[in-house]
Amino acid sequence: MPADTPLSDRLDDDDYPAYTMGRAAEMLGTTPGFLRAIGEARLITPLRSEGGHRRYSRYQLRIAARARELVDRGTPIEAACRIVILEDQLEEAQRINAEYRRAAREGSGGPEAGPS
Repeated sequence: MPADTPLSDRLDDDDYPAYTMGRAAEMLGTTPGFLRAIGEARLITPLRSEGGHRRYSRYQLRIAARARELVDRGTPIEAACRIVILEDQLEEAQRINAEYRRAAREGSGGPEAGPS
């Protein structure tokens, strides 16, 4: 998002990297080490400020919170990250599938054929 975009638009953007590592850890009730660990596991890749500090978006914080829930239940961090990645991929595939079904329904002019 360009720097000349109004602040209100940036703050409404789920992908805008608005949170420092310390603030993100505080919001999640975890440590900066946890955020570094899920970054190393490639669950999330925070953007970097001009000074090199990690910055997190709201979307990334939701992903991190889900990983933390799994870790708190005893799931090893690497496994938790893989589970969250697969859940995210499944959600995206289901969204795309629903779009294709909607487009097919609208293109045929009738109700969707076959089971859902």
